[in-house]
Amino acid sequence: MNVVGPFSRYSDTLASSSTTTSSSGSLSLLDIRDFLSRQWRLIFLVTLLAIGVGVAYLAVAPKRYTAQADMIIDTKRVTWNQSSLETENRSIDDAAVESEIETTKSEQVVSAVIRNLRLTEDPEFIGAGESLKQRLFGLAGLPSGPTSEPTKEELQQRAIATVKANLRITRLGRSYIEQIAYTSLDPAKAAKIANAFADAYIEDQIQAKFEATHRASVWLEQRIGELKKQASDAFREVQDFKSKNSIIIGVDGKLASDIELDQLSGALAKARADTSQAKAKLDRIERVLEQRPDPNKESFNIPDPVVTDALSSPVITKLRQQFLDDKNKEAEWSARYGSEHQAARNLRAEMAGLQRAIWDEVSRIAESYKSELQIAKSQEEAIDKRMLEVFQQSSSTRQSQVRLRELETAANTYRGIYENFLSRFTQSVQQQSFPSTEARLVTFATTPNTPSSPKAALTIALAMLCGLGLGVMAAVAREQMNRQIYTRAQVESLLRTNCLAVLPAFSQKKLSRSKRGTRQSGAFRQISEVAPYSATAEALRYIKVAIDLNPAGGKVIGIVSALPGEGKTTVAAGFAAFVAKSGAKTLLIDGDLRNPSMTATLGYEDGPGLLDLVAGKSTLRELIISDMTNKFDFIPASTRIKPSNSSDILTSPQFKQLLKTARNDYDYVLIDLPPILPVVDVKAAAHLLDAFVMVIEWGSTPSDDIVKAAAASSVVAERLLGAVLNKANEAIMRRFEGYSDRHYNYYTNEKPASETV
Repeated sequence: MNVVGPFSRYSDTLASSSTTTSSSGSLSLLDIRDFLSRQWRLIFLVTLLAIGVGVAYLAVAPKRYTAQADMIIDTKRVTWNQSSLETENRSIDDAAVESEIETTKSEQVVSAVIRNLRLTEDPEFIGAGESLKQRLFGLAGLPSGPTSEPTKEELQQRAIATVKANLRITRLGRSYIEQIAYTSLDPAKAAKIANAFADAYIEDQIQAKFEATHRASVWLEQRIGELKKQASDAFREVQDFKSKNSIIIGVDGKLASDIELDQLSGALAKARADTSQAKAKLDRIERVLEQRPDPNKESFNIPDPVVTDALSSPVITKLRQQFLDDKNKEAEWSARYGSEHQAARNLRAEMAGLQRAIWDEVSRIAESYKSELQIAKSQEEAIDKRMLEVFQQSSSTRQSQVRLRELETAANTYRGIYENFLSRFTQSVQQQSFPSTEARLVTFATTPNTPSSPKAALTIALAMLCGLGLGVMAAVAREQMNRQIYTRAQVESLLRTNCLAVLPAFSQKKLSRSKRGTRQSGAFRQISEVAPYSATAEALRYIKVAIDLNPAGGKVIGIVSALPGEGKTTVAAGFAAFVAKSGAKTLLIDGDLRNPSMTATLGYEDGPGLLDLVAGKSTLRELIISDMTNKFDFIPASTRIKPSNSSDILTSPQFKQLLKTARNDYDYVLIDLPPILPVVDVKAAAHLLDAFVMVIEWGSTPSDDIVKAAAASSVVAERLLGAVLNKANEAIMRRFEGYSDRHYNYYTNEKPASETV
């Protein structure tokens, strides 16, 4: 048996070594290892139970099949813009795709699928059969109460809830394709419902477009009637305003007055040009008339040929030609017959007549030019006067034309809106007659061959992980809730002292002798008969060395425990036998007057005891019994009477004198004292003893009681040499702190003591 018995002078070294190990981080790994070594059975058991639950779930859970269909959603939407009322095609963003996915699994589409496939008649979707309440009442033999048939609305709601619970719609990446997955107990039904959802979505989109187009057509029809009336009223107002203000518009959009002004402007310019031309002609012909010869003087002067040509008068041209002919003839005759010849004079007289005729014709033409000039001036004045009148009339018309433009603009606007709405109405009627959608099935759902749930590998893996987690949690809770002592480190942490030894749990076989028929008899015999090189013997040597090296000195040692039944009596008797056999003179005193189990264990219950010494009925020498078997002297306690004032006996002068005498006569004086917590004997007599050794039952005594016992008496706390872990289970203790006895095998081939609890 591996024991730890560090002495006081080594405590600081051990503490610093522990601190170094903890700070290095390796201690945490060792703690985890020790924790797993202690609790692996619980963790394994919980994990095994979780796996069993997973296997049971796989055995009883119904198989479910999932069918998947891929559908591309409608990527076009008809939107009505207030200005253009045009159909716009826009790319779909993530929000729009998510909206379409929500539309696919909306209650309207789900209801359409239920209606098309008549799922309200399928028990899988309406929860037909006995409910949980009815089954519980049936198992208890109680009437479940009257049952009522569910209404159509209830069946519909049940079917909707079931379908939604088994439906999963996801988007494939960043595409416009959504995957419709449906899970059912029947693989064929799963595929059928998945395809039905795609069909229902397409029908819903077509119906939505039809209804939207129909509503738009109705609205457009009403709006067209209103716009038609507004356009007619606006046109009528324009015409009435034109009539009221005498506004006449030409074919090119100009006012009649403006057109007339343009025409009058051209006519005035032409009249002025005619007047200038007539005046120029008159001035010229008057200058010609100034060259006319005096009629009283004989002179044959006629207009210049250039003037004649300018006048363009055939009469003057003819007369002039005749005049020239006569002139030539007169000159010829005058040269032949003389100027005074009758024929020559006749020709001159004829030439004079022709000359007068030419000038008279020129005078007549001059008069006609005067007349033309007067006519041109009169026409110019008339056109000028008319232009003034038209201009004045056009000024008033232009002021009214501003309002006319406003009316015409309003009329044109109403007419444009009317024509636009009429065009949209025609398009909507055509769309209503043939609605369509771009949504379509890309991949049809097929009947799945393998079930989608439950998944055996995943279920077992999850069950194992959950079992491990629960097992670790249970193990941690078990560690935290465990208040018993299992390691030497726990003892040293609680008592701030050393753990002197760890003793095994011996078998509790009864001895054959009737006087030693108690349970402790077997344990005492085994501890007193241990092999000299065994681990138990080495543990007892640790206690002996701790007593020998006690700095305070003294040989009176009290063996105490916090609670009854921790084995302090067996430890005290076994340790006394051990040191006695080693040659030390040892006195063992049974100081537990209320429960003298040591006296009964050694078989001296019929003799006198400490009570007789205090009462004066026996002397010390009469009380001391020399046990030849165990080689020590023994002072029993009285078993015939159990005194209520046992603390007074232990503090009596007779008992003090007994201890004084024993210090002088013995090497070791060991007193088996009562438990600290139940009675006050130890607190009362603690000052009489030199040191104490506390026996703690391994894995049984609560740590709170140990702390209370140590704090119950300041004297015990000050003089406490250390503690002994008794009844330890080697196998379990090994899991707590790597406890092992293999280093003792170096000295002996003896096996450790048998492990019993």
